[in-house]
Amino acid sequence: MLPPRSAALCLTLVLAACSSGGLEPSEIPVYAPALDPGGEAVDGLVVGHRLMAAGQYELALDAFTRASGRHGLTPEVLSGLGAANLSLGRLHQAEPQMRRAVAEDPDWAEAWNNLGVLLMEKGEVAEASEVFRRAYAADNGESDAIRDNLRLALAKMENSGYADAQEEEYALVRLGGGSYLIKRAF
Repeated sequence: MLPPRSAALCLTLVLAACSSGGLEPSEIPVYAPALDPGGEAVDGLVVGHRLMAAGQYELALDAFTRASGRHGLTPEVLSGLGAANLSLGRLHQAEPQMRRAVAEDPDWAEAWNNLGVLLMEKGEVAEASEVFRRAYAADNGESDAIRDNLRLALAKMENSGYADAQEEEYALVRLGGGSYLIKRAF
């Protein structure tokens, strides 16, 4: 029986002899795949919206933050950041982002709707109903989610016991027709 060091040396030599190149480098170089400088990166806004739809709000927040580096703080980026923060329960971080989004694009119905959802979450029903009315008017009444949100806000204003009888669901909406649902149980 060989001592352990001798056995290890013999095993190393046997394995080296089994390789096709021995101790010499292979003729086919092995490198990690390179980045394609001409390749197209997926836009952070697209990634953020997909992650929001998948319920991955923290990752969506990261994607929208990266998108802000590429696009700047556009209303869509601000609305995405606000929606992600709202979904994470960070209402006080989401509010200034959403208010800035509607200030910069006052005709964007989805941004008004999302601000309304935030206000409902904060319990500011009167302001939320006005914001939903603006969203509904900007949308010309075409979005079912915005109409339903307005209906819920008005019903809650008229009947303070409304929330006790039924779980309320508010829908965040994004540009392009996708929607995110926020469920609120009282």
